[in-house]
Amino acid sequence: MTAYAHRGTSRMPASQAVAAAAPVICDINTTPLIDVLLVLLVTLIVTLPVVTHAVKLDLPHGPPPPQAPQVLDLQVDFDGTVVWNGAPVPFERLDGYFNAEARKLPQAEVQLRADRRAKYGVVAQVLASAQRNGMQRIGFVDTGRFKDD
Repeated sequence: MTAYAHRGTSRMPASQAVAAAAPVICDINTTPLIDVLLVLLVTLIVTLPVVTHAVKLDLPHGPPPPQAPQVLDLQVDFDGTVVWNGAPVPFERLDGYFNAEARKLPQAEVQLRADRRAKYGVVAQVLASAQRNGMQRIGFVDTGRFKDD
């Protein structure tokens, strides 16, 4: 800490001389503080153990991952024809197909492709038949072609 005061031969009392003196400047020298902190940092880095060991874990062996579900390709043509995996199916027999597939484990995934010109009622009946017979995984695919250009 550095303090400056006016020293002179004046006839003022000492209390007035200090008050009339230049302002006191107090500076903290931070260089030793930084030096000490750097030494502590280097000491900490040197004394820390290097982490080179690995932890071995005995993980449980579970069942193999499940297989991807079978995909059933179901198409509804413009004239109302229902095509099951490439073969036309009469609408009356569609419930039997869905019922047989619903009992299998894991249950197959139905991917429904409806023609752009297919009637909504036919597609709704196919979906209702799948739901009525217990099919859980039903999805529409290839719907990008329905966009108006």
